[in-house]
Amino acid sequence: MGSSSPLPPPLHPGFSRLHLAIACTLLAPVIAWGQTTSSDGSTVVYPADYFVEYAPISAQDMLDRIPGAGSGGPPGGFSGNASSGGRGFGGGGGNEILINGKRTAGKNNQTSDLLRRISAAQVNEIQIIRGTSGELDVRGSDQVINVVLAEELDSSSVAYEMNLNSYFDNELRPGGSAALSGQAERLTYLFSANAGTRYDHGLSREYSILGDFSPNDAIKEDRIRDQYNYELATNLSYELSERSSVRVNGLYGITEGPTDVRRIITNLRNSPYTNTVEREDNPTDRNNWEIGGDYEFRTASGSRFKALVIANQEDSDVTRERFRLLDDNSEQKNLYLNTAAVTDERIVRSSYTMSLAESQDIEFGVERAQTTLDSRLKYGLLSSTGTPSASTGGLVPQKVSNANSKVEEIRYEPFAIHNWSINSRMTLETSLLYESSTIEQTGDVYNKRDFSFLKPKLDLRFDVNPNLQLRGTIEKVVNQLSFSDFVAANDEQDNDAATQAGNSQLRQQWLWKYNFRTEYRIPNDVGVLSSDFFYNQHHDIIERMDVTRVESNLLSANGNIGDGWEYGMNLSASVRMGMIRLPNLLVTSTYNLQDSEVTDPFLGIKRRFQNYQRGRFTLTFRHDLPSIRTNWGMQYFDRVDGGMSRYDIDDIEKSVGEPRINFFLEHVDSRGITYRFDAGGLSNGQQFRDRYRYVGRTSANILEEVEYQHSGSGIAYTFKINGTF
Repeated sequence: MGSSSPLPPPLHPGFSRLHLAIACTLLAPVIAWGQTTSSDGSTVVYPADYFVEYAPISAQDMLDRIPGAGSGGPPGGFSGNASSGGRGFGGGGGNEILINGKRTAGKNNQTSDLLRRISAAQVNEIQIIRGTSGELDVRGSDQVINVVLAEELDSSSVAYEMNLNSYFDNELRPGGSAALSGQAERLTYLFSANAGTRYDHGLSREYSILGDFSPNDAIKEDRIRDQYNYELATNLSYELSERSSVRVNGLYGITEGPTDVRRIITNLRNSPYTNTVEREDNPTDRNNWEIGGDYEFRTASGSRFKALVIANQEDSDVTRERFRLLDDNSEQKNLYLNTAAVTDERIVRSSYTMSLAESQDIEFGVERAQTTLDSRLKYGLLSSTGTPSASTGGLVPQKVSNANSKVEEIRYEPFAIHNWSINSRMTLETSLLYESSTIEQTGDVYNKRDFSFLKPKLDLRFDVNPNLQLRGTIEKVVNQLSFSDFVAANDEQDNDAATQAGNSQLRQQWLWKYNFRTEYRIPNDVGVLSSDFFYNQHHDIIERMDVTRVESNLLSANGNIGDGWEYGMNLSASVRMGMIRLPNLLVTSTYNLQDSEVTDPFLGIKRRFQNYQRGRFTLTFRHDLPSIRTNWGMQYFDRVDGGMSRYDIDDIEKSVGEPRINFFLEHVDSRGITYRFDAGGLSNGQQFRDRYRYVGRTSANILEEVEYQHSGSGIAYTFKINGTF
């Protein structure tokens, strides 16, 4: 552990200068660690012994000590569009996590959550798989992280956590979780329960001027969300035989808690100034469940049949009631808004994988998905005309177009995926998927449409040497639609506009993605350097567009506004500081820079995508002190300002934000109990937004009002105790 190791081999001439500069700092002696690498360099293995000195409690604790395992992120842009994310289970991108080589059969009950529930004592090794193969449960990922559990006849453990959260307004909120995991002959099981809080006290201050630059008003707002989350989850795996296995996953969650708002509006146009006091009572009730299962059978020849089934539902009910304080200290309700929505999803997928030749295999199959949204909106106002109704909180019901609708999509996707190990250093994965879907909307609006897409993908990887890998990807991606865009909904962006319109004519946003990625693993587990350069051609981009029917009532909704492009780069480095004699100090840094362009439907100008981040910089470090069983670290997050804009039919918003800094300190005592202290938001992380309102449409360029707002949530402290027995 204390001996010097040889210097890293020379970098490939085509490697980026940034990586060369970072690697040159590693000329000091480093520590040789206990991980192993496969002969072709495609898999790096970290055995359980590698983590012993860190005294980890969970599998997540182990993963946090591996350079590059948590850095980077999916390649290619983060535009913030309403329709983000690929569809189905066939796609890859970013890092994927497997347990014993298998992906969790769930979408809400995800593998990443399991890592915090799995005891470190149950982990035999962690594999970082950089290649691609038909043996993997996932395809097209940057790298696959496979957590291999120990094969014991009978074992079990209980992991627990208790936490106490303290906020800047002196509020205290407790929480905790417990998980039972283990093995009993052929059965591997995990049961967990969690009770947590998402308390947030947001403060915002706003000052506005009129179009002639005279003062308008000042608004002080306190927004307190007192939310509690309760969750039960289970993950079961049973080996039916040497060739077949089945896995079942279940999840049930409840979210409840109100959001209370107090707002003081000072009218600066009067002399003396006058104040209006408002209060909002906004209860939220949400529950969700999910059940998933998959079955796998391997033939004597090595072929594999796999079937997967997932069903989930989310039922939410959100109410917003606004009251005005009168002169006699009584209250008068002037707004009622209730949104109830039930989202259901059913997915069935089956596939068969077989070998074509010694170095080639193919997987072919089909996926069917049914997704439905049943949405209801009730809107009431204080009015001298009309009849009040109990269904709208005693206020007068208001007519809202497309307020009650059901949207259903049925999608079929046959696919074929071919893997070819061209030689010991080069692999090629090609896939072809055909998507056919029908979207039908009923209720206040009726519309039915059919869509079809052919989605090819090409993924070529070349290992220059066991440490340096080059990768090129070309892929057509069809983004997931947000069904809430089809129906009228609460406008959370603007207090002056209670509702926003839906759009029954939405089409899927799709794009061509071109990526070139490099990854260099510095010898002796010193670290990982990676770069990703991307160019994306977007089609049918979804952003705000004009859906006005009557000129006296301007309306906008999310819709398809045309085509656009984006390009950029992601650079990351995760390095142990052995060059300064601190091999247990792991420093991780990422830098993203990107740009985009689309034609604005309101102004006809070229601009960046809506709410588009121009880039992001993160710097984190973790310093382990094994001799005293302690580790500590910090996280710094900052974004490149200048791209966060939102264009609408009658206003334009521009946003910037301050960096965020977090700190943690952790100690493990001799009994294996971990004590952790976290401080979040040390830099306060203020967010600033300027909103320009116009008379009529923005295209008329008649300025009505300018609002300057800043907001923040203050510092939060958390104390946690966790362990296993």
